[in-house]
Amino acid sequence: MFAPDRLTLGIFLPLRFFEGDMGVLAGQAQLVETIDQRGFAAVWVRDVPLFDPQFGDAGQVFDPFTYLAFLAARTRQVALATGSAVFSLRHPIDLAKAASTIDQLSGGRLVMGIASGDRPVEFPAYGLEHGERGARFAQTVAYFRQLMQGGSLSIDSPLGRFQQAELLPKPVTGAIPLMVTGASGQSLDWLAEYADGWLTYPQATHTPQGPRHLAEKIRAWRERIPDGGFRPHMTNEWLDLVDDPDHPRTPLRGGFVLRTGRKGLLALLQEWQAAGVNHAALGIQFSPRPVTEVIQELAEEVLPHFPSHPGPAAAHVPW
Repeated sequence: MFAPDRLTLGIFLPLRFFEGDMGVLAGQAQLVETIDQRGFAAVWVRDVPLFDPQFGDAGQVFDPFTYLAFLAARTRQVALATGSAVFSLRHPIDLAKAASTIDQLSGGRLVMGIASGDRPVEFPAYGLEHGERGARFAQTVAYFRQLMQGGSLSIDSPLGRFQQAELLPKPVTGAIPLMVTGASGQSLDWLAEYADGWLTYPQATHTPQGPRHLAEKIRAWRERIPDGGFRPHMTNEWLDLVDDPDHPRTPLRGGFVLRTGRKGLLALLQEWQAAGVNHAALGIQFSPRPVTEVIQELAEEVLPHFPSHPGPAAAHVPW
């Protein structure tokens, strides 16, 4: 999914925008199997506990951890990514237990985009203060990482404490990569020290100055990484990919959605790669074209320019 100076492609779910009818999600798992077989690097699911009609977006509807476990059984190679799990709403033990379980069941394919949350209706529903989400996010990250350690543990955190116990199962490689979304209430120095990767919004990168601003942001973050090692940057775009390959890049819905032909998309992805982006997560739910057509065009005409990196297929697990 990640390598220095290279960009790979993922697909955001749902593949069709949910507007109150679960039928729109019928057959999605089969299409995810196709995405896996075609060689996309990742599928992404969002974490939206409560649908707020004022916010107007139910995300991918299903619980992200339950759905990723379901998809883990139907895929072999594609990374399974949360985009993003709201760390400020949930207890780190529950997050770690679910994440490690999916990682084991998928043969080590879980990547966690994580966030502090952006929907005010959710925090009082959980009995939490919206204004304290940044501090709780940092505490949850620290607690989560402690739980990944081997052997008997003793943890004393503002979120809970215990003596001489262990979280099982452990992830396949001993850790779950945590990709922080936006600032999540933290400073750039914190992001450089504690994030395994950084997921930021494109911020109108289809404008002439957009890629330059994105490159400056990524450079400022990477310059602060303590050991100077590689950590991936990710971004996303909600896409209306039209069948005319020469259709110019045209922002819709206040810039939230980009309508373009594949040539414009290729140019955008090349600009992102040059700016230092390592993975692009594309949402195709706003395209009126049949989903199978959009996936086929992306797989045949775009993906070859940004191939996923070779690696062993996910190990078969007997449980």
